[in-house]
Amino acid sequence: MTVTLVTLSSDDWRVWRSLRLAALAEAPEAFGSRLADWVGADEGRWRERLSIPGAMDVVALDSGTGSPIGMVTGTPSARPGAGAELISLWVDPAARRRGVATLLIDGVATWAAAAGAPRLELSVMAQNESARRTYERNGFAVAASSGDELTMTRGL
Repeated sequence: MTVTLVTLSSDDWRVWRSLRLAALAEAPEAFGSRLADWVGADEGRWRERLSIPGAMDVVALDSGTGSPIGMVTGTPSARPGAGAELISLWVDPAARRRGVATLLIDGVATWAAAAGAPRLELSVMAQNESARRTYERNGFAVAASSGDELTMTRGL
């Protein structure tokens, strides 16, 4: 499978909506948001989600079919000097174990490094071992634990 990464704008809200709703339905325990919070969201809310100041929203497309198969967002950290954050990573189950997550993570890491971020940070549920292993394979290490959530970081 050949994968193409595409950076989205708020005009691409329909693509993001389809992936985000699929992600929340397929892996509800992996996200802070819930499907019920987003399933009835109007166009304005979806556009707003794709308009986080300084953020980059990316989808992975199967180049053969043009179908979206994954998503991720990179955001500037809310904490000054902390770097950048990787949020909302999800890959369609049919496309897993094919390097799609790594491509998405690398896309955000490249964006963050170009923006001058010293490191990339993310949060993951401690019980989500598959996601933790994916992040560890991609250079992340646990930096802190807060209840059921782990903070992982990767230098850039």
